[in-house]
Amino acid sequence: MNVVFVDPAFPPTQRHFVRALADVGASVYGVGDRPGEWLDDELRSWMVHYHHVPSVTDIGALTDAVRWIQDQVWVDRLEATIESHTLAAAQVRENCSIPGTSVRTAWLCRDKPSMKEVLRAAGVPTAASTAASTAEEVRSFAREVGYPLILKPRSGAGALDTTRVDGDTELDAALGLFGAQQVDSIAVEEFVEGHEGFYDTLSVDGVPAVDFVSHYFPNVLEAMRTRWISPQFVATNRIDSVADYQELRDLGRRVNEALGIGTSATHMEWFFGPKGLKFSEIGCRPPGVGAWDLYSAANDLDVYRQWADSIVHGQVWGQPSRQYSAGIVALRPERDGTISGYSGVEEIQGRHGQWVLDAHLPPPGTPTQPETAGYMANAYVRMRHPDFDALRGMLDDVGRTVHVHAN
Repeated sequence: MNVVFVDPAFPPTQRHFVRALADVGASVYGVGDRPGEWLDDELRSWMVHYHHVPSVTDIGALTDAVRWIQDQVWVDRLEATIESHTLAAAQVRENCSIPGTSVRTAWLCRDKPSMKEVLRAAGVPTAASTAASTAEEVRSFAREVGYPLILKPRSGAGALDTTRVDGDTELDAALGLFGAQQVDSIAVEEFVEGHEGFYDTLSVDGVPAVDFVSHYFPNVLEAMRTRWISPQFVATNRIDSVADYQELRDLGRRVNEALGIGTSATHMEWFFGPKGLKFSEIGCRPPGVGAWDLYSAANDLDVYRQWADSIVHGQVWGQPSRQYSAGIVALRPERDGTISGYSGVEEIQGRHGQWVLDAHLPPPGTPTQPETAGYMANAYVRMRHPDFDALRGMLDDVGRTVHVHAN
């Protein structure tokens, strides 16, 4: 099978998809916006050919590159695993008559109001939402639904530029910020109270063949706005033994059917609270922030290889062992500036060293990143343990004990 893979070099986890495709027998043709000489020898060794384009989201340039490859070989699949690349890749599939995720599916997974409308019609509970192009449309929705509300870009990813407003004054301020950014349409949603997590699958012909559940502590919006918090997400190994997760799995299948997701990785965000289980965002792509690395370490499984098997062979042979829960705790610098050092690292190593998977501690002199940059932007520690609650306690201990000092 000949597979075109979009942007094999960045971010660093992209190379694992290329490696896995090569491992299961695919001939990989990379297309990326980095010059070929920037790619290391190992990454290049997994590809038959690498094609440089000005931008992988330029549909014309990406179409031309894929058609050039089609002039050389038959192209069986075109795969993109980054949120901002999925719609362009789907449009190129359509232009070049390559099977895979459709333009409709990719668009629904990017346009939040349309996504939720389709999900609600299919019986998947979501927050009330609308697309708004004027301030009056937003205010009308606020009068109908009430506060708090969530405002976000229609096609954004993660918590970036997502804003909670609790009243008219905050709403006016948020609308001013979006207006200053020349955003012409936003998604406006009912604020859903409850615990937040995500449900990730490798789906084959719409049916989850492998699945995982992770929990956020605290919820993402709070985590991405509060410096002193050391946020974490934890992949549970209780998904098969706790009956409550079955509702999540059942709705996940319904999501795939409603959005037309076939053979693809999926990332589904959810809330559970006083109003029950509600789905939030849906992605027809893998999760970010190294989640698959945690799943692999927790389950004696190379998740990237299972994904490659689903693409190349149309089935998945490996299954998660559920031996461990695994999680990451992000460590924020005490102030903006440059990192000057760390404290508490040796204490944690002494107490929990056998359960540490790895740690990223940027050297002194490294510029700090804002908390909105995500879980892996500064320092972090990743751990695993057979007991979910014990792991939560250890991650909390890391967050309380390890301090990132900055000048």
